[in-house]
Amino acid sequence: MLRVFQNDISDPQQFVVTLELVPGRASTGRAVDTVMGIARDAFSDGRISAVSITDNPGGNPSLSPDAIGYRIFSIGMDVIVHFTCRDMNRVGMESRALQLAMMGMKNILALTGDYAGKGFGGQGAPVFDLDSVNLQIMLGMIGKRINAAGDPDAFFTGCAVSPFKKTEGECVAQYAKLSRKVAAGAQFVITQLGYDARKFQELIEIGRHMDLGVPALGSVYVLTPKAAELMNQGRVPGAVVTDPLLATVRQEWQDKTAGQAAAIERAARLGAILKGLGYRGVHLGGIHRDFSTVGKILDRMQTIQDDWIQFLPEFNDPQPGGFYAFREAPPEPVTALVFGQQRQPVPIVDRVLYPLMRFSHHLFFNFDSKLAPAYRLASHALDNSIAGRLFMHLGEHPIKLSLLGCQRCGDCAIQHVGFLCPESGCPKHTRNGACGGSRGGMCEVYPDRRCVWFRAHTRLASNNKVSEMCHGCVPPRMWELNHTSSWLNFHLRRDHQSNGGEISGCCRQTTCHLLLGNTKERKDQP
Repeated sequence: MLRVFQNDISDPQQFVVTLELVPGRASTGRAVDTVMGIARDAFSDGRISAVSITDNPGGNPSLSPDAIGYRIFSIGMDVIVHFTCRDMNRVGMESRALQLAMMGMKNILALTGDYAGKGFGGQGAPVFDLDSVNLQIMLGMIGKRINAAGDPDAFFTGCAVSPFKKTEGECVAQYAKLSRKVAAGAQFVITQLGYDARKFQELIEIGRHMDLGVPALGSVYVLTPKAAELMNQGRVPGAVVTDPLLATVRQEWQDKTAGQAAAIERAARLGAILKGLGYRGVHLGGIHRDFSTVGKILDRMQTIQDDWIQFLPEFNDPQPGGFYAFREAPPEPVTALVFGQQRQPVPIVDRVLYPLMRFSHHLFFNFDSKLAPAYRLASHALDNSIAGRLFMHLGEHPIKLSLLGCQRCGDCAIQHVGFLCPESGCPKHTRNGACGGSRGGMCEVYPDRRCVWFRAHTRLASNNKVSEMCHGCVPPRMWELNHTSSWLNFHLRRDHQSNGGEISGCCRQTTCHLLLGNTKERKDQP
């Protein structure tokens, strides 16, 4: 294992530069030669700690990051492999992790991943058997086995986060899941794409508030008109380019030479700002032809890094009506969090259903209840006959189908998502928090539908229970319970709540401190 990236990012005195490379849909030829050429030049330059290799970005097929990553790794350049949950179930993901360990490539950026795109014969089947939190835990558990076998180098894993969300609910969901990712083992953070310095500062301060203690790399992308337009339209999930910024980029690129110079200058100035704000490094993207643009950006950053404050007005790029967790803008030091001040209207259905379902859950699905032994005895009796199981199906499924769109997973997780179903409510079936693809509170995959985690935040915020969005790490769905009664499985202790101990035990904390900045909720804590 090469330890260049791990050593560099672990050194507080080092400002790290990583470079994202995007393989094409070919195994030989110009696309591969271009990526290899950039990697060789990055190695020769000496200022790049690692190159990261994307994993089917946009959900569309491309050359495996493991294959081309290993070729780059073999020339001595350290590699960060993007590892998504979209295309494999947990068995395939564990096999891939073992393969990467055997190849020596142990820097992993663990991601939920974009939704499935089109490949051979049409739309691919999305898997999402695990989410990025459980992927972190799986890699950590494999790492312990690697260490036990005599290899001192386990996986060095990181995660992604988007501080550029427009609504409070999305911001809270991002930071709550970030807390879970770090608790699950993430050792570094890379941001999504955005150009708002105030949001970049927000992430650093949120990390301090939560005492996460992990280094962060800020993403810097070399904007062309085509890339800016795609991001502006929401076609790059999680990336944010506002209308004014898009107009500026188009104006700059009326002359191609001037446009290229402006893109390099923008990237260099944002890099300088990130260093000034306290980021441990930058993650460069948008490099598709050769390394020369990277060299120009780094040279320019070195020249202007001490002047970062004067560039801040150029990166004052808010979304209309966007939420900020702090009132202050950089370079002013932040004071108190302002969560809870951008309240969303709660639909009447949610105002009725949430307290009703919460009360019912506490009454019927509580191991500490005095009635728990009776429920267990009744569940045993019903489970021991076909007639009993049919009775439970007829009594349970119609209710849950009408209220939740129940998919009969047999391992219910509604209590983790504000009493909403993550199976029917989220195309990626996320049980530990939102993915990074939502846009204005709407789902990445179904843009006419509210993100289930945005809805969960609305419900929880209206009842001063937002901190429940990050209570521990939720184990993955138990597929062996598919199409069985989740009610029986709970009382007979067959579901994840009774059998996820090994996985839950890998979570290093039981709650995060993010939302206790809300005074009302803080007073409600025991």
